[in-house]
Amino acid sequence: MKVAIVGATGATGGSIINGLLESDTQFDITALVRPGSIEKPATVALKEKGVKIVAIDLQGNQDELVAALKGIDVVISAIYYQALHDEIPLSTAAKAAGVKRYVPCFFATVAPRGVMKARDNKEEILDHIQRIYLPYTVIDVGWWYQITLPLVPSGKFEGRVTFGNNNVIGGGNNPSALVNLDDIGKYVTVIINDERTINKKVFAYTESKTQNEIFELVEKVTGEKPERTEMSKEQIEAQLAQFKDPAELSQNRAIMDYWMSWGVRGDNTAENAVYLGYVLAKDLYPSLTGQSLEDFIRDVLDGKTKSVY
Repeated sequence: MKVAIVGATGATGGSIINGLLESDTQFDITALVRPGSIEKPATVALKEKGVKIVAIDLQGNQDELVAALKGIDVVISAIYYQALHDEIPLSTAAKAAGVKRYVPCFFATVAPRGVMKARDNKEEILDHIQRIYLPYTVIDVGWWYQITLPLVPSGKFEGRVTFGNNNVIGGGNNPSALVNLDDIGKYVTVIINDERTINKKVFAYTESKTQNEIFELVEKVTGEKPERTEMSKEQIEAQLAQFKDPAELSQNRAIMDYWMSWGVRGDNTAENAVYLGYVLAKDLYPSLTGQSLEDFIRDVLDGKTKSVY
């Protein structure tokens, strides 16, 4: 199977690359990179792993983009969230090139439209994909373990998690679907090799926990009680009110949107995903599992992890 990936040097893209390379299924992998990134160390590292590198400008000549995708079976986008609209020419070219499956850049928490700006942008891409009748698979994965854990007083988690979150959102009692970033590639590899997932949305997460349960689990594993900073719905609304331009999508706004969604509203659950039309990877592949949150916490404690960024 021939797979082309956009965003292969990013966090999610890197996980997907590793999943493809480690799979029992043989994949012929192409990374589509910006011409200016062709000599970057991360790109060179991909080439050394056996990934074919193709320099292409997604906003450039459409015929060149179509030619780059000729013969590709699956296109996966793990594009930077500020560049999502580059998926319009990418998916259009995929259709013209006869690509059999397009995986747009979702790879996050579940929510309905109108809750998160980043999510709404992704839905606009899916609208375009469906308007041109391009075969697709949407894959969402929940909230990363790497940005889930609170820091502990000893400082042992510093530099070992990507973002330590001691903010307890809306009381901390809403369950939220979670995943180890490193397992995303494993899930994606199985999903794109399954004809049942064509033109479907798939929710591939590992565990569901409330924030209060997460804090308790960290204390159980480390013996340290994390500090808590309570953050109410009203506080998040006040933060969001500072963004006057509805089109603005800064990192801070994106985080506040996520916290409002999974923390206050409780959107990010398997039950809500099913309501919104997803199929669950847990139902499709009962034997496919990722690392438990408790084991991840132990790895953090033992110094086996590091910040993604």
